[in-house]
Amino acid sequence: MNQPKMNVESFNLDHRTVEAPYVRLADHKELPHGDTLSKYDVRFTQPNEGHLDMKTVHSLEHLFAEKSRSRTDKVVDFSPMGCQTGFYLLLQGTPDIEDVMDLIEQTMNDILEATEVPAANEVQCGWGANHSLEGAQEAARTFLSARAEWSTVTA
Repeated sequence: MNQPKMNVESFNLDHRTVEAPYVRLADHKELPHGDTLSKYDVRFTQPNEGHLDMKTVHSLEHLFAEKSRSRTDKVVDFSPMGCQTGFYLLLQGTPDIEDVMDLIEQTMNDILEATEVPAANEVQCGWGANHSLEGAQEAARTFLSARAEWSTVTA
């Protein structure tokens, strides 16, 4: 399909040609005062063929957001994709993709060792009952099992 160029980078990605799981640099911004931000597409499931259930997405978001910040001060955000196939990892600076993959791998291993989902309660979360530690750990385990494939975005 021939589509017009969109403002959102991921809308210009042909989701039929990618092969999840993968990690790719999706965008890089230089801000007016010299700061830089890098956005990574951390894709867990094959677009339009599978997705993570919402409790799993929600728990991965909490776990990764908390655990990754114990490893680096460069994490700005870890946001779920609305399609529920992955996340956007926003980092300060322009880290090497291998360093980003190492951070993701270490954080996923931290998730496997977690005994609870951080802030999964009605005081700290807008839907504290909507979590699954088991789902998040299974998704992390599956994602980690394909670590060697993360740098291959298209077949």
